[in-house]
Amino acid sequence: MSKPKIQITLMDRKGPKGCHRGHIVGQRWDYDTQRGEICPMAMHIAFPYIDILRYGGNIPDQPEGTAVFCCSDVDTINVFEVKVVKE
Repeated sequence: MSKPKIQITLMDRKGPKGCHRGHIVGQRWDYDTQRGEICPMAMHIAFPYIDILRYGGNIPDQPEGTAVFCCSDVDTINVFEVKVVKE
């Protein structure tokens, strides 16, 4: 069985400063081919969610196949969505 594709989208920014990596709301990345382009702090938070979703789990109180999280940079607070892409 192959692993499902994972898409990461920057949905919102809540902090007072712009992203130090230059990410902007609306950007999207394919986890398998573009994860090196995403801020390492955000990926550190994203990985457990991606792992859970990719192997069939779900995040409580979130729609099936999705997880919403924010980066750990208090000045930026980028809000990301990780989603299983159904083909």
